[in-house]
Amino acid sequence: MSPLTIAYGSLLVAILFEVTGSSLLQKSEQFSRLGPTIGMAVCFLAALFFLSQALKAIPLGVAYAIWSGIGVVLTALIGVVVFRFALDAAALVGMGLIVAGVIVINVFSKSAAH
Repeated sequence: MSPLTIAYGSLLVAILFEVTGSSLLQKSEQFSRLGPTIGMAVCFLAALFFLSQALKAIPLGVAYAIWSGIGVVLTALIGVVVFRFALDAAALVGMGLIVAGVIVINVFSKSAAH
């Protein structure tokens, strides 16, 4: 496998750990529940580890844009599906703009690792 494929795979794993950690943060009830709090800490540490691996081949700004863009959307979807949070039109448009920004960076930027 190429280093770039491994880097993007690591970035995907980092995003999944970060989204899981954020979900557990909600479940921790302000750190008052031990299990979700420990799970959250482990997930955030794992997320940072895998992000650091992705940075071997992906520039920091690009990796962070992808991480945050995909993370925002996945976390919002979990909020809607699992926690029954409602999203209004402005939230949906804002998330659409974030996703559009990530796409622009990856398709058109010379800074993105291809």
